[in-house]
Amino acid sequence: AFCRGRIVRVPKGPLIRVVGTEVAIPCSVSDYDGPSEQNFDWEFSRETDFVRIVSTWDSTFTSEEYQKRVGRGDIKLRRSSNDAVELVIRNIQPADQGRYKCSTPSTDATVQGNYDAEVQVKVISDGLSVSGSKARSATSLRLSEGDSFKLRCSAITTSPEHTHLHVTWQIKSGSSWQDILSLTHEGKFQPGPGYEERYRSGDIRLDTGANDTYRLSVSQASSVDAGAYRCLVSEWVRGADGSWQKIQEKSVDITTVSIQRTDVVISTSNVSVTERDSLDLTCNITTDRSGIFQAEVMWYFSASPDNTLSDAQLLLSMDHDSVVSDSTLISLSHVDRNSYRLLVRDVDVEDSGYYFCEAAIWVPLHNGSWHKVVERTSAPVSVVVTALEPDYDVFLNASKTPKFLDDPTELSCRITNVQDTEANIRFTVSWYYRQHLPGDDVVTEELLATMDADWTLIPGDRGRERIQNGEIIFSKKSADTFSLRIQWTSESDRGDYFCVISAWSRHRNNSWVKSKDVTSASVNIFWATQDYTLTVEAVKLKPFFVAGHTFEMTCKVSSKNIKTPRYSVLITAEKPFTDQSNPNGTTRIISLNQDSVVRLEDWTDQTRVDGVVLEKVQENEFRYRMYQTQISDAGLYRCVVTAWSPGGGGMWREAVNGLSNPIQIDFQTSGPVFNVSVLSDSPTIYQGEVADLLCIVTMEGMPLEPDDMSFDVSWFAVRSFALDREPVLLASLDRRGIVTQSRRNGSSDLSLERISPLEFRLRMHGCEDHDFGNHYCVVTPWVRSATGVWQREPDIKAKPIFLSVKMDVLNAFKYPLLIGIGLATVIGLLSCLIGYCSSRWCCKKEVQETRRERRRLMSMEMD
Repeated sequence: AFCRGRIVRVPKGPLIRVVGTEVAIPCSVSDYDGPSEQNFDWEFSRETDFVRIVSTWDSTFTSEEYQKRVGRGDIKLRRSSNDAVELVIRNIQPADQGRYKCSTPSTDATVQGNYDAEVQVKVISDGLSVSGSKARSATSLRLSEGDSFKLRCSAITTSPEHTHLHVTWQIKSGSSWQDILSLTHEGKFQPGPGYEERYRSGDIRLDTGANDTYRLSVSQASSVDAGAYRCLVSEWVRGADGSWQKIQEKSVDITTVSIQRTDVVISTSNVSVTERDSLDLTCNITTDRSGIFQAEVMWYFSASPDNTLSDAQLLLSMDHDSVVSDSTLISLSHVDRNSYRLLVRDVDVEDSGYYFCEAAIWVPLHNGSWHKVVERTSAPVSVVVTALEPDYDVFLNASKTPKFLDDPTELSCRITNVQDTEANIRFTVSWYYRQHLPGDDVVTEELLATMDADWTLIPGDRGRERIQNGEIIFSKKSADTFSLRIQWTSESDRGDYFCVISAWSRHRNNSWVKSKDVTSASVNIFWATQDYTLTVEAVKLKPFFVAGHTFEMTCKVSSKNIKTPRYSVLITAEKPFTDQSNPNGTTRIISLNQDSVVRLEDWTDQTRVDGVVLEKVQENEFRYRMYQTQISDAGLYRCVVTAWSPGGGGMWREAVNGLSNPIQIDFQTSGPVFNVSVLSDSPTIYQGEVADLLCIVTMEGMPLEPDDMSFDVSWFAVRSFALDREPVLLASLDRRGIVTQSRRNGSSDLSLERISPLEFRLRMHGCEDHDFGNHYCVVTPWVRSATGVWQREPDIKAKPIFLSVKMDVLNAFKYPLLIGIGLATVIGLLSCLIGYCSSRWCCKKEVQETRRERRRLMSMEMD
């Protein structure tokens, strides 16, 4: 295991070879030093002395005895690699039997290992003989497709050694031989490439018989079985190392087999027939079979020319007993021995497609049963059935065209000049719309609706909802007239319309198939449109009036290019910006819609619910009255008019809006002028205290008695420093003395009272931190006129005052401190009590002391 040296190897002998064959003896070297390419010398010995045969590096190495054979090439060296060669001896003879030694000249630095090896070669006589059939017809065999045949060959060996035979049947269909089936030297059957399936199914067998015969049996012969057959026999012997070695091989040509192919052909190529005619096809079977056989024929129909018949429909069949399957309009007849006729009566368009004929040959067996030997499918035949198209024209006209928006539109599509129609023809219609596009834009057609063969209406994507709502109606007025009606034509309905009349033919199975489409000329739906015009004029009927009187104005409306218009009227007022009830400036007072229904809009004066009236005087004239006018009613009044035109489904469609000129109400008065201010003695308070806010009304000008004036007071708060938030209503006091408070979230409370005719006090009890902010009051004065009518003056807003709420630190922490000190005292006393009890009873330890005896001292003498 620890040594390394040159090793020369040759096969383990003896090597048994057959006389007359070629022998190759390999020799290799390993574990050497020096150059990679090594040289070899071969020597031969029959008895004791070795004779030099050939060398790879010395041409003078060959002895005189072998020079001629080496020169002719009968003996030569064949290098397979740098460290391996083969000694080749052609046509070995018994004299070549002996010992062969392979030597390698040393290229090592030190001599280690073996530098030569010997092998014994034994030459035996040729005892293998191979022969085929001796019959004259064995040289060629002519068969029909589907037949079976058997081939025989004989192989025997008389070799003195224990050898095995390897028998292989081969076929030559081109330039090379191909293995069919082998019986190996180990007694195993081995099918050749491509014959595995046929071997497993039993169509190809290899049997051994008497007199050392080997029989090849082939069933269901096909075109691939045509060619030259031979029997290849090789002789094998087991070597000294246990491996099998082939020592010779022989072959014998057996026969040449030709296969006559069975073809199935439809005699007619592509066929074109007219609807209602008959289709006649003939299937011809070409075979040279002379024995007894029967044909099975099946006719198939398919929409595609795929001859795999995966999607094909079986039309009719005849088995090998000439039994035909039943069919009403299709018949299959046996014309002669190899011809079968298919007849299809009364064809229609759905019979167009591809027709196939599939035929199978059946032959009788010895037991009386029938066996299928071959099956073929013909090439497809294309059949085109031309439909009998009716001849007719289509005319489209508009019986009703719109002149205004929402007018009805009706189109009639008629079938004219009908010729060559039968009772099995039915007509349906499809309606299309085409929109006009500017320039060179592509015009697309949109399907409105179509009818199927049963006259069932199928709406298109365009206008599907309008069709379902009944706004677009399709009808069949007569057998040759179809109509389209748009109940209310809209702007999107402008464009071209055309109809397509489809002819349907009834087939044998009572189904309907479309045979022809005819398109009409288009009809354009268009009407001239002009812009709507609406003019509104407001007139004040009484040029002068004072507060408390009735204000009256009329609104006159005129319009153009609107079909049968109706008007809705809205009265608005633009109040001065000092009016706090409407900071936006415009108030919607009362309205009257197109159906003459009156509605109060933003009129909030509950004391004058019936104080405003809006009525329709004429179709285009409206009158507005406001009774017992007040100073707060001052402003600009307008009429906002909307024109409506009839729309689809009885609905009204808004056409245009108009605004009248303003009518001003201005009261000239020399009454008193009111001012409002807010005061507080302590604008900064602590939590829990009471805050007093005073709203003081001052009056300038003409003095009034307290009974002739009254005030509505409302208090507001803005919870911010910069007045950047929405005000919050706190409480209000009307002129009748009724107090209204808003809902509050905190615990503080409010009270609002009048402490004098011109002073109002707001109190906040138990103030909290969220009560801070800017507070102000809004006052609405009411003054009684000389006629005894109360007039409302404009709202007056006071300047805000900021209320600050602070926290009392001492009061806030007084109770928490007392509670904390009390709890700490209780816990301390409790802990002392627990400690005392634990030391007194729980943790007490009894200590036993050693008792000392009290004895008197003894004298030294007595010790």
